[in-house]
Amino acid sequence: MSESSKRICILGGGFGGLYTALRLSELDWGEEKPEIVLVDQRDRFLFSPLLYEIVSEEMQTWEIAPPFTEVLANTGIHFLQARVEGIDVEQHQVYLENRPPLPYDRLVIAMGGHTPTDLVNGVKEHAIPFRTLENAYRLKEKLRFLEETEAEKVRVAVVGGGYSGVEIACKLADRLGEQGRIRIIDRGSDILKTSPDHNREVAKAALEDRQIWVDTETSVESVGSETISLLYKNQVDILPVDIVLWTVGIAVSPMIQSLPLAKDEKGYLQVNSYLQVENQGDIFALGDVIQCYDAQGQAVPATAQAAIQQADYCAWNIWASMGNRPLLPFRYHALGEMMALGVDNATLTGLGLQLDGPFAYLARRLAYLYRFPTLEHQLTVGLNWFVQPVVQFLSQV
Repeated sequence: MSESSKRICILGGGFGGLYTALRLSELDWGEEKPEIVLVDQRDRFLFSPLLYEIVSEEMQTWEIAPPFTEVLANTGIHFLQARVEGIDVEQHQVYLENRPPLPYDRLVIAMGGHTPTDLVNGVKEHAIPFRTLENAYRLKEKLRFLEETEAEKVRVAVVGGGYSGVEIACKLADRLGEQGRIRIIDRGSDILKTSPDHNREVAKAALEDRQIWVDTETSVESVGSETISLLYKNQVDILPVDIVLWTVGIAVSPMIQSLPLAKDEKGYLQVNSYLQVENQGDIFALGDVIQCYDAQGQAVPATAQAAIQQADYCAWNIWASMGNRPLLPFRYHALGEMMALGVDNATLTGLGLQLDGPFAYLARRLAYLYRFPTLEHQLTVGLNWFVQPVVQFLSQV
C-alpha cells in the first residue's frame, strides 16, 4: 500500500465481515480504490445455518466452509489469517498476534460472538457448544465413538430450545434412529418463542414424531462427565448422559469488551443508524458484536439474514463516507424464517408462504445456495447437489 492510498480493515470473516468485504470490492471507486484487508483467525468461512448438515453427513465441509483464499480469489481483497489482540483507536491501528500493527483508515468490527460456557459448573469441561466447525467435528467424533461401541442407547441432552437446539436435536434423532435418546432442556415456558406459529407447531410435531423429550421450565445445575443435574420445581434430578450440547447464550469477546468504545451494559458495541460505532465516524460494527436497532427503531435479530443485510449498508456507508456522500440509515427487512427438522425435512414461513416437509427442505437449500458468498461457489455446490443423487441412483442400478 502506498502512503497516499487508503486501507479498509475488516475484523472477522463471518457473514458480516466477509459480505461487507465482497460488497466493498464491487463498488465503483474510480481510480482511488482503497486496499481492503479481511482478518480472521480461521482459514475458512463458515455458512453456519448449514452446520447441522455436517453432523447428519448430508453435506461436506468444502460445501459450507470454503477457504477464504478460494472465496476471495480474483476479488482484490487481501486475507490475513491472524488473531486480533487489540485496537488502538487513537493511532488507527489493529494489533495482531505475531504480526506488525495494521494501520487503517476505516475499520469494520465483525468478529462475532461465542457461546458462554462458564456460567454453569461443568459446562466448559464436559459440554459441547454448537457454533463452529470445530464444534461439529468434536460432536461427530463423539457420535462415531458411541456408535462403534454399539451402545444400546446414545443419550443426548440438548440445552436450549431455540432454533439451534431444535434443529440439531432433529438431525441427531434422524442419524441415531432407535439408538438415540434425546431430550431438549429449556428454562422457559415454551420452545421457539420467537418463531412464527406455523414453524413452531411443525417443529413440535417433528420432535414428537422423533420421540424427543422436551423439558421446559427446567434449568441446568451442573454437568458432569457422564451426568447432567436438572432443576425442576425446586427438585434436582441427576440423569445419565453421553453427550451434552450447549446451545444457549451469546457473548462478545473480552477483547471487544476491553476497547475504549461505547458499549451497553452487556458489553455489546453501540452503533448509530449508519452502523458507525457511537462517536467514531471511522469505525463501523455489525453482526453479533452489536445490539442493533434499525432506522425505525426495530430490534434486529442476531441472525445470518440480518448480518447479510447489515453488510450491504455497511459497505455502502464506508464507500459514501470516504467520498463525502450521504450515508444510508440501516433498515431491516424480515424475509422469513427457515428451520431444518431432520433429514429431508424443514419448515418455512416468509414472503406470504408457509411450507413444511420435503418441499420446505428443498426451498431452504435453494435459498441458502443463493446466499452463498460468490457465484463460483454457488455453481460448484449447486452442480454437486444435482449430480450427487444421480450418481447414487446409477450406482444402485
